[in-house]
Amino acid sequence: MRPVTSLWVACVLLTACAGGSRHSRHRELGFVDSDTAGKARHAAYVAEQASARAATQAMASPLVRAIPPAVLALMQQDHDADELEKQLAECAVQAEQLGNARYFENRPPTRQECAEVVEKDRCGKPVTRAMFLGRQKHVLALQCAEGVLKELWPAPYSIEQRYRFYPNARFLETISREKEARLIAEGCTEELRGTIKPDLVLHGDRDLLKSALTLDFKFTCPDSNLPKWTEYGPSSPYIGRTQGEIYKAALGGPALLISPGNGVRPR
Repeated sequence: MRPVTSLWVACVLLTACAGGSRHSRHRELGFVDSDTAGKARHAAYVAEQASARAATQAMASPLVRAIPPAVLALMQQDHDADELEKQLAECAVQAEQLGNARYFENRPPTRQECAEVVEKDRCGKPVTRAMFLGRQKHVLALQCAEGVLKELWPAPYSIEQRYRFYPNARFLETISREKEARLIAEGCTEELRGTIKPDLVLHGDRDLLKSALTLDFKFTCPDSNLPKWTEYGPSSPYIGRTQGEIYKAALGGPALLISPGNGVRPR
């Protein structure tokens, strides 16, 4: 009986070892499966977040989409870009309201009033009320915009900086405010022909000849007119092209319009 007992014990031990081995393998497989599932869940989460960011960017406003990612990253909070657009648009609305309140007791001028000649410039050219009001409202809007940019734009910016652009040579240079004032004081001069003067140039770094974004306020008169870029005429070296096209060609960044009724738009 002793040999049989020994054989039975051996079988029991072998069975136990085999069972333990299978149990151990199952634990290993279970660990690997959990690890793989965890990685898959993480990859799915990352993909979902990337998709959400892409969707948010696609639905973002023209101004937010136009800001380079590097500059966007410098802005203090995620909502700062949206706040920048909102406040600049409010500057246009306030300037429109203040201008109309000053000259028309809070009502917008009619089409006929907009077309009336109210004065002549230094060269004897007629100035319509639309042109006159546009200048007044620009002053108010730019004063407001300067305060907004000081608070929300993390890089340098230029307000009404005049540039001389040589499109064939792809060369751009600034004209100092002193030189600009002197040339204007001299009267009807050709010295400023072919120069450009955007309302706002937001730079991405300290290169003041490059823009991250160029913005122009537009105040239509009457207010039922749609804001649009001015097209250069026969006396300009940029004949047939618009301000926005030339701003982009000269300064590199996208160009957008800001108007009281339409906010920030490409055109």
